[in-house]
Amino acid sequence: MDLKKLPECGVERFLLLLDGPWATLIVRELLHGPRRFTELREALPGISAHTLTHRLRKFETHRLVTRTAYAETPPRVIYELTPLGESLNSVLFAMQAWGDALTKPQSAGTASKRQAKKP
Repeated sequence: MDLKKLPECGVERFLLLLDGPWATLIVRELLHGPRRFTELREALPGISAHTLTHRLRKFETHRLVTRTAYAETPPRVIYELTPLGESLNSVLFAMQAWGDALTKPQSAGTASKRQAKKP
């Protein structure tokens, strides 16, 4: 990975590599283990083959994913997270926890405290 081409700010680097919803969802699927291209497409309804290919190539360039092609008929290609890619597990776990917290109803005590503070 050419660090000279990446922004100095870690948040900018993260957003450069994992921009858009598909990037994060692809990583989520690969955290479950190695996947074939068709398995990823099936797990991500709505993603186009072009977008998936583009993201996987970008991840491969930045050493987040390895691509292993087997000389078979039909061709078999497996995508797998590298240790660097696997290190995103804690980030996705935190995103999951944050998103889950949004869907939980507020307890009655929290709502009444908030109402008491309103003018």
